[in-house]
Amino acid sequence: MAVDLSVKFCGVKFPNPFVLAAAPPTDNPDMIRRGFEAGWGGAIIKTLSVAAEPVSLVYPMMAGLSYKGQRLMGLENIDLISEHKVDEWLPEITKIKKEFPDKVLIASIMASNKEDWQDLVHRLEDAGIDMIECSFSCPHGMPDRGMGSTIGQNPELTERTARWVKSAARKIPVIIKLTPNVTDIVAVARAVKKSGADGVCAINTVKGLLGFDLDTWTPYPKVGNKSTYGGYSGPAIKPVALKCVSEICNNVDIPVTAVGGLWDWRDAVEFLLAGAETVQSCTAVMAMGFRIIDDLCEGLSNYLEYKELDSVRGLIGKGLKNIVKHEELSRENKVRAFVDQELCIKCDICYVACRDGGHQAIEREEDRTVKVNNDKCVGCGFCPTTCPVNCIDMVPYKG
Repeated sequence: MAVDLSVKFCGVKFPNPFVLAAAPPTDNPDMIRRGFEAGWGGAIIKTLSVAAEPVSLVYPMMAGLSYKGQRLMGLENIDLISEHKVDEWLPEITKIKKEFPDKVLIASIMASNKEDWQDLVHRLEDAGIDMIECSFSCPHGMPDRGMGSTIGQNPELTERTARWVKSAARKIPVIIKLTPNVTDIVAVARAVKKSGADGVCAINTVKGLLGFDLDTWTPYPKVGNKSTYGGYSGPAIKPVALKCVSEICNNVDIPVTAVGGLWDWRDAVEFLLAGAETVQSCTAVMAMGFRIIDDLCEGLSNYLEYKELDSVRGLIGKGLKNIVKHEELSRENKVRAFVDQELCIKCDICYVACRDGGHQAIEREEDRTVKVNNDKCVGCGFCPTTCPVNCIDMVPYKG
């Protein structure tokens, strides 16, 4: 079966749904060229500003969270927008579009007043940019100056500022990047829809504090002997991003591009099922390079063939109908834990987990073989999550 990976987002055709997010991998023209040569469908230039906007970076600006041997389960950054101003990029945008006419080049922008927002749009549009992404979502540094998440956490400010930008765009779509650091992201997405903007990007990083150095009591990343709250990204935030994307897609009629935790093609499929039309990546690219696009495209293509779908469109939003309110879930669904004895390595982890965190339903024999007492098991589903060799399943139970 011939599979078509191309998608349309806000009326713009992408050769595939994979887009480089506004981040360090898109902070100079040569990096974007290499990304396009590798096969990425689109790229978003790291957030640009007018020449008068001060950008004062600190170093180090990143620190990673390792968990039980997995490096970079999460990444915290205290980076700001690009030090490169819009003036530097204008001639490069024109060149890149001539070199890669089938790729989608998007500019992320940020400003502190109406005139600067609109000036950025006019100049970038004249240079040949395909789309504008507005960062209303940076969780650190910029909010102190009335920018970033200061806008995105307020539906009224979101609608007003998005309207400024959209009114300045003569031909190109405008998308608004949303922050997850809000009580109700749907309300903010509705404000974007009301403004007339064309789509939303969800989500930016989650505001967090990575941890402390136990010798110096300094948070990470350590800038001298101090630090600050930063933006948390990587695989750890995927559940937050999926929740935000699906909530928006279930409640607001507006196109969504997803970002937040994409690590492989399976993650991409999940975002598409949640309603996203394109998916963006940053931390995975930083950790493994532009080359991951090969695995992303091959994995998505093979999955579509497996599901007998000839295009990405066949996946978009197909999982939304299965997200329901808690009271709509079946109370008649009965399951029990089942242990595959041939795979079990007798590590006792499930036994301890059920004994001290469940219903004492997993019993241990003298030879450390475990079995499930179906009279005690209620089917909570905790024990499979603890098994290191995946030998436990939850199976239907009729009593």
